[in-house]
Amino acid sequence: MEQDHAKTEVCIICGQEKEEGIRIVSQFICEDCEAEMVRTEAEDAKYRFFIGRMKKIGLQKNA
Repeated sequence: MEQDHAKTEVCIICGQEKEEGIRIVSQFICEDCEAEMVRTEAEDAKYRFFIGRMKKIGLQKNA
């Protein structure tokens, strides 16, 4: 039996399908990654990872 599920989208940061998050331009960032990004200091090694993933936002062209 098919159930009615909320729409899921793939997060550009973690690559997982999630229901809750934000959209920036045409890209989706889940609420877990958004929260972690906000807490990450610029000196943290993970900061560069986040920046690299965020660059995907600028690479997408609207057709």
